[in-house]
Amino acid sequence: MSHADYLTSDQLYRALNVRDLTDPDQGRHAIQALLQSVIDRLQSGWDSSIRYVRSSPVVPVRDNYDRLGYDPGDVTRARRYTRYISPAVMLRSHMSAELPRALEDYAGMSEVDELLVAPGLVYRRDAVDRTHVGEPHQVDLWRIRSTPNTGDEDMLSMIGELVEAVLPDAQWRTTDVAHPYTVGGRQIDVFHDGEWLELAECGRIHPEVLRGSGLDPERWSGLALGMGLERALMLRKGIPDIRYLRAEDPRIATQMLTLDPWQHVSLLPAARRDLSVVVDAEEDEETLGDRIRVALGDNADVIESLEVLSRTPHEGLPKAARSRLGTQDGQVNLLIRIMLRPIDRTLTSDEANVIRNVIYEAVHEGPVMELI
Repeated sequence: MSHADYLTSDQLYRALNVRDLTDPDQGRHAIQALLQSVIDRLQSGWDSSIRYVRSSPVVPVRDNYDRLGYDPGDVTRARRYTRYISPAVMLRSHMSAELPRALEDYAGMSEVDELLVAPGLVYRRDAVDRTHVGEPHQVDLWRIRSTPNTGDEDMLSMIGELVEAVLPDAQWRTTDVAHPYTVGGRQIDVFHDGEWLELAECGRIHPEVLRGSGLDPERWSGLALGMGLERALMLRKGIPDIRYLRAEDPRIATQMLTLDPWQHVSLLPAARRDLSVVVDAEEDEETLGDRIRVALGDNADVIESLEVLSRTPHEGLPKAARSRLGTQDGQVNLLIRIMLRPIDRTLTSDEANVIRNVIYEAVHEGPVMELI
């Protein structure tokens, strides 16, 4: 990796100062109420003790990937998906990174049946739209038992209790999915508003993860479940825009304190800006979204969505367009549409143009600066 592949000190500072909505010490939020309902539901069906796992989001790469069984060449390790601080340290990309160390505490113990609850922020590079952010909240729920007999029946019971806590009476289904840190992995989908939507993923804790934490798989077993909390809360309350979870507008902020159904708030007018940019062929909506968030900083939440309308590789452009744009092999010309709609105010045309220009300069890699 080059130096440019690591977070700058300003980027790290900004990331570490994002409010964690799962933490009661940082203020009350409906995410906490939803999480508590899940914990209460699981605990009512099990004779398990509860242990919360909270620690710094700065983790060793080894904990985030190696100890969970990720292959050294796994695509998820790439800079486009991971926020590296140094070659050996990163901002966690999932809450599962916290669990192998937590499991070490059970070595030498007996008569254990405990639910580990690990909620917090995770850090990714993601698209800009109404359902994604770069610092989402996730909870990992791992049940660890001093018995080798945890099986699929236990997992299906856990899934049923989880769904009932998040979306009472909802239909659900599972499909097979592979995780390096589980066996028998399942994706959990719920039927909501006429369509199947992913809610969580789970599986039985992989024997090698147990062994790596000093627990003999012949004596220990457990379940590992991970769920995105923004998605779960938006489904539960019917929230239409993920930015509302952090909104300061009193009409919205008061609704983010309970699990009561969402009450419609009138939207302010949007400003649309289309841009023609030249970027590396490997860029996609996720990496573009990350670059835009970094460039806009505290103003990133004015963007409602970013959509790639067209994608034309260098070799597919007319000769005149190649000359005008200055594209080269390995580059593409994107037409992107940006919808700007702050939650609490209306942008003037001049303000929208300033934001457009910042975005253009952040993503455009061609030699010719050409705004449209």
